[in-house]
Amino acid sequence: MIEIKNVVKKYGDKNVVDNISMKILDGKITSFIGPNGAGKSTLLSMISRLLKKDNGEIFIDGKEISAWDNDELAKRLSILKQSNHINIRLTIRELVSFGRFPYSKGALTKEDWKYVDEAIEYMKLSDIQNKYLDQLSGGQRQRAYIAMVIAQNTDYILLDEPLNNLDMKHSVQIMKILRSLVDDLGKTIILVIHDINFASCYSDYIVALKDGKLVSKGNTNKIIDESVLGEIYNMDFQIKNIENNRICVYYS
Repeated sequence: MIEIKNVVKKYGDKNVVDNISMKILDGKITSFIGPNGAGKSTLLSMISRLLKKDNGEIFIDGKEISAWDNDELAKRLSILKQSNHINIRLTIRELVSFGRFPYSKGALTKEDWKYVDEAIEYMKLSDIQNKYLDQLSGGQRQRAYIAMVIAQNTDYILLDEPLNNLDMKHSVQIMKILRSLVDDLGKTIILVIHDINFASCYSDYIVALKDGKLVSKGNTNKIIDESVLGEIYNMDFQIKNIENNRICVYYS
């Protein structure tokens, strides 16, 4: 379990994450939603230790994150940020193999390649795995980076806007894959996501942030609510139940 206690991140005099506390349960998809500037990506970066917190505590399986050894943490938790820039020319297969670095230190074993192949297959990239990243569409490149994270084989997977550059078909495919990673393999996934209908249809829990503060958290039915969403986004919402999914209709 991941537990966040009174976490604060400041930029100058502004608290971009303001005294947030929560527990993130194992074996579930938890989505962070909220408008731009809400603190979603900053909080995700602090959970992964990519960004130093200014106050508070974050515990991974009962151990404060500052106490984790780098290599051991990389075997438990992986993160994919919004911006990924690699300056060397790589194929999809080579990129995905980077996910095994915490285990192999660059000398991949037969077992490492098995995880690489499984991740490539999982992301439906087998037929183009030898293409270079600069030959790919934005959506294909995004799927390759997610495959790299899957190959890392961590208990906790953190994804910052994983649907960037994806069309509707591939967005649905990605969310179904993430759902299967949780349901079939027992992974714990935390997403920063802007599309509230994807959050509604595929999440177990939703955390709503605004202006660095935790506005509301709970199961999907609690958060996908007209009054809750209206408070978060300052917009009018209608919620429609379609095949047991709560779908948001929104307009300014």
